[in-house]
Amino acid sequence: MELRHLRYFVAVAAERNFTRAAEKLGIGQPPLSQQIKSLERELGVELFVRTPQGAALTQAGEAFLVEARRVLDDATRAAQAAQRAARGESGQIRIGFTGSAAFNPLVPTLIQRYTQRFPAVQLTLDEANTPILVQGLAEGRHDAVFFRPGRTTLTELDGIAVQRLPDEPMKIVLPSAHPLAARRRLPLAALANEPFVLVPGPAGITLNEEIVRACAEAGFSPRLAQPAPQIASVVNLVAAGLGVSIVPAAIAQVQVKGVRYLDVTGVRMSAKLSLGWREGDTSATLRQFVALAQHAGRD
Repeated sequence: MELRHLRYFVAVAAERNFTRAAEKLGIGQPPLSQQIKSLERELGVELFVRTPQGAALTQAGEAFLVEARRVLDDATRAAQAAQRAARGESGQIRIGFTGSAAFNPLVPTLIQRYTQRFPAVQLTLDEANTPILVQGLAEGRHDAVFFRPGRTTLTELDGIAVQRLPDEPMKIVLPSAHPLAARRRLPLAALANEPFVLVPGPAGITLNEEIVRACAEAGFSPRLAQPAPQIASVVNLVAAGLGVSIVPAAIAQVQVKGVRYLDVTGVRMSAKLSLGWREGDTSATLRQFVALAQHAGRD
């Protein structure tokens, strides 16, 4: 028994006439009659009583019609489900992001656009540092990650495709009581003798690279006075008077009492942001997410 047999049967049942049903199906009336007879032989029952006016359902036909319609409806829903999945409109996607990336307005905006366009996709979000995110991609725990690319991570990116997103400027953050806090902008060299609050080691490795590079260009090496567990904690520790720091400009939206954000002059520095995913990943949900990110990156 094939789905077409059920469609033929339902068409005849709806029209109560083989000729009209054949016209509606776009086939000849004799082949339609033969298909119905073949179905009746397979079932071992009569589904129709042939009449001069056409055909009437038997009791067996009435019972079969209920189930035939259900099977056809299920088949239609199955086909639609497969088509939605192929278009990336259903399924799941696991997105990772660094703590500092979460403050970049592009990241929440992109996630919001994706969930609005694909509400049936189950979206899972996970915050971690760049090395863990890159490892999560390689091990299949994440489908795509927003991370801070740097020279130390480039060697770890085998098999990972990368979409560069717009760079973000960086700002100096000072305690509001600091003698230089009244300034709107400041050369980085003015911080040469200041204690720094930074996220040490792998947890902040990319931003640290950029900060150390820019400080070296300004003629000094930053002195770590207070480590911070994550980028969002840096501002609070600066507010507590434990040192100064340099953060991505988007962090300035964290309005903590007791800090001032200043523009950097004298050296070029930026916080880089990228979206990474496994090369060759054929997931349709991922394809749609990457397409949105690529479009956003051109805006």
